[in-house]
Amino acid sequence: MQAVNIEKSPLRIFAAYYRPHWKLFAADMFAASLIAAVDLAFPMMTKYTIEHFLPNGLYKFFFIMIALMVIMYLLRMCFTYFITYWGHTVGVYLEADMRRDLFSHLQQLPFSFYDNHRTGQIMSRVTTDLFDVTELAHHGPEDLFISVITLAGSIFLVFTIRWEMALVLLVFVPFMLFHILRSRSTMMKTARKVKERTAEINAALESSISGVRIAKAFTNESYETTKFRGGNENYKTARKFYYRSMANFQSRLDLLLHLLNVLVIAAGGFLIMKGRMTLPELIACNLFVSAFLQPIRRLQSFVEQYTTGMAGFGRFVEIMRLRSDITEKANAAVLDNVRGDIVFTDVSFSYNNNVTVLDHINLSIPAGGAIALVGPSGGGKTTLCHLLPRFYEIRSGSITIDGTDIREVTLESLRRNIGIVQQDVFLFAGTVRDNIKYGRIDAADDEMIDAAKRADIHKDIMKLPDGYDSLVGERGVKLSGGQKQRVSIARIFLKNPPILILDEATSALDTATELRIQHALEELSRGRTTLVIAHRLSTIRSADSIAVITDDGIQQQGSHESLLAAGGLYAELYAAQFAAP
Repeated sequence: MQAVNIEKSPLRIFAAYYRPHWKLFAADMFAASLIAAVDLAFPMMTKYTIEHFLPNGLYKFFFIMIALMVIMYLLRMCFTYFITYWGHTVGVYLEADMRRDLFSHLQQLPFSFYDNHRTGQIMSRVTTDLFDVTELAHHGPEDLFISVITLAGSIFLVFTIRWEMALVLLVFVPFMLFHILRSRSTMMKTARKVKERTAEINAALESSISGVRIAKAFTNESYETTKFRGGNENYKTARKFYYRSMANFQSRLDLLLHLLNVLVIAAGGFLIMKGRMTLPELIACNLFVSAFLQPIRRLQSFVEQYTTGMAGFGRFVEIMRLRSDITEKANAAVLDNVRGDIVFTDVSFSYNNNVTVLDHINLSIPAGGAIALVGPSGGGKTTLCHLLPRFYEIRSGSITIDGTDIREVTLESLRRNIGIVQQDVFLFAGTVRDNIKYGRIDAADDEMIDAAKRADIHKDIMKLPDGYDSLVGERGVKLSGGQKQRVSIARIFLKNPPILILDEATSALDTATELRIQHALEELSRGRTTLVIAHRLSTIRSADSIAVITDDGIQQQGSHESLLAAGGLYAELYAAQFAAP
């Protein structure tokens, strides 16, 4: 569940993520303030010791002061441990919360988003883009807080010693702030470019690893290496630009800080010559300058963390602000007790409101009936089926189930009542048990086994080394095509939906395996409203109705026998597949 209002400015969104952890964050800031207090106290204690205890022979008090300093720095060590451990922990909590919200948001985005974004780039948004957020979330507020306290405290205490020395510090601060602010925008741009190049590398890597078998089959390993090398060079170039801007920032700031030391010595020496300042006062001022330099260094570190952290956070906000075109009405009803009477009325659809894929489609499927969708590739058969569970949103018209418009019901209840078996079976890299139970997570083992038996896969599973606990490998690579398909069918048996979509479920299989799976599909389809997409016309002869779909819509519809008798495209397709040469 989204934790914050994502429409706010990025900084306000970032700050809102601290809210659930404010107590720990407040404790971290308190410890940071104590560290700043120690840093400010040491120069004043040193000045007082040199001015009062040593000249007057108060050695007992001198050693008491030394002991107090040791105790003070022991406490500082404890405060440092606290902010290092718990401060970073707060950062990890924030990063985890952002990643949780982003993953949850990605689950809500429609198919169209995944059609237009590569998997590796999406993974980069969820992982590497947020890695630097931990450091920023921890060190950002802490460094700013300590820096402000220490800078203000140093200038104030130097004022109490010599106002002329405080003036030197005050003149220096605007130059330092101007340099920091000017460098920040440049570093932000280069840091964002690094994030984009990292995403490209992740996308190329994911694609190459997923397709490694194809690369080896075509002996294109060297081509893949060369292609990856190009992306890696782009990343290297972007990283070099970032480090160049960082080098400019650090070297110039370093010069300013050293010049400040020179200015303090020069001004202090001049005041001593004029008899307006004592040596202990100059020593104390130098100590305050050292204390003054620490927050400057912290600000320098903060700028570097801010540029990398906010670059990734900015890309996080971009994704979080994407809105799905498939929305659920506030008063959406729950689709229940489904019979499966489906009607497409004047349905039109286009991807990205560009090229029309389906135009004014009218189709009626009675409850418990089976309709087959056939025709040339690209005619919109799969798209038509994907509109039913609202994977895509129709441009016009309506789709009803049992007389209820699918836009009037909750997405969860709609999709719960629809099962899909596809040609390209996806199995998760877990066990056979995990993949079958994905159909209904809370199913009992005996229900799972019954589903496997009905899908004619139980015997094959029992022959595996660990039975239902056998690992299937990445995308089910350890199983044959027929076994993967039957596992997916068992998954649907377990889900037990009243509406079924079979998207070329057997077209990639050999004849013997196809016959075996066809029997499982017939068992699965019994009593369910079924939409079958098929190129092998032999598998859909028994369908109640067959619709021939082309780029121009539904060209023919009827039973197998009536379509053959009528001639036309279906008869031509059938003759092409079965006529003797």
